[in-house]
Amino acid sequence: MTDPAGPNSAAPAEVRHLPLASGRDAILWHWAATIADPIGTILFSHGAQSAPWKYDRLIQPWRDAGYDIWAPLHVDSLDHPLTADYPGLATWQARLEDMHAAAALIDAPYVAAGHSYGALTALVIGGARGDVPETFPAPLRDSRARCVLAFSPPPPIPGLISPEGYAGIAVPALVQTGDCDLMPGWPDTGEGWRVHLPAYELAPVGGDRYLLVLEGVDHTFGNAICEPTREAPPQLAALARAVEMAGMFLQAFYPQAKTEARQKLDTRLTPDGPVRLERK
Repeated sequence: MTDPAGPNSAAPAEVRHLPLASGRDAILWHWAATIADPIGTILFSHGAQSAPWKYDRLIQPWRDAGYDIWAPLHVDSLDHPLTADYPGLATWQARLEDMHAAAALIDAPYVAAGHSYGALTALVIGGARGDVPETFPAPLRDSRARCVLAFSPPPPIPGLISPEGYAGIAVPALVQTGDCDLMPGWPDTGEGWRVHLPAYELAPVGGDRYLLVLEGVDHTFGNAICEPTREAPPQLAALARAVEMAGMFLQAFYPQAKTEARQKLDTRLTPDGPVRLERK
């Protein structure tokens, strides 16, 4: 496995290996909150081919805000020792196994969060009806996941989730994208960033679903998350806005809904501007 240490790496408190019924180990990274009285726990799923430590610019602010972080190293990661053994959609069941194994270590309600492929993974943990792998014991949802942070979730993809599946999200959710957020490998039809919207648009009205669209932001905030070696200027100011809005969302809905905090979040609702926030 590639050594994740580096000048921007948030060194984990531990890396845990949990044997799974499938015969492999779930590799789980754990960062402890940096404050004495933690608020709660975030279970984070990384994007395709990435790795947990490549999201330290998300993870460190969450730790500083009082959250413990659990994050599996999924088999589709180029840093996973078994990645060649899991081609194509074989990664889907493995991701779900990883998330449920990590969730079993959390003895309280938690936040499901993720980026790109990981955003889909988190949404399914929160109740979106993903396609059930043939040998995976249903249900896919974990009722202890009280809300979801979904950064750049993919569109409906056969074998992963249908349009109807996105309508099943059962908890409050914040879906984030940017108007330059083109999904890798997906054709650009002029407004290709809109492929990230179904996770919000197909969800039922009245369930505290929020959409955050950031002007000028691409799929990885430049190279700030997911692909830190990519040659692009990091969009750190925009990432800070996303972290701020995610923090307000968590204050409003985790571990339960709080009226005053929700009203404060709703003062930021606007259909226009560099930080566009909608609710349904």
